[in-house]
Amino acid sequence: MADQPTAQRTHSFLRFAIALQTLTIFCQAVSAGLLLTVSYGQTLHGIGARVMYGAAMLYVLAAVLAWKPGGGSPRPIWHATGFLVLASVQVVLGIAHVPSVHVPLGVLMFALSVLALARQWGPARGLAPHSRGA
Repeated sequence: MADQPTAQRTHSFLRFAIALQTLTIFCQAVSAGLLLTVSYGQTLHGIGARVMYGAAMLYVLAAVLAWKPGGGSPRPIWHATGFLVLASVQVVLGIAHVPSVHVPLGVLMFALSVLALARQWGPARGLAPHSRGA
């Protein structure tokens, strides 16, 4: 088990990565609206897609660091990896111009990211009497 300061740092990094991912997905929803209303909307949405994908990769890195060196649960790695897969599908659907799947998948990704964020910012694992552990 890693020492307490290392575990706290890696857990903080994981929280940051999930928060960044959630924010970038929200910004993608905003830029999707701009895509329909202003000439530079497509540029913003394209740049945002790259930033969101980078945030998803950062989430995977943070989950790995929280698990191995930080001594945490491997469960966030599976969540982060699944999210990266969804982000990959989302990018492909966007490039292929399939809004009938791209838009609902974006909504699902935002909901899942908010859920992951809420889980990380909830009561500390193992401290709450009803906690089931990580």
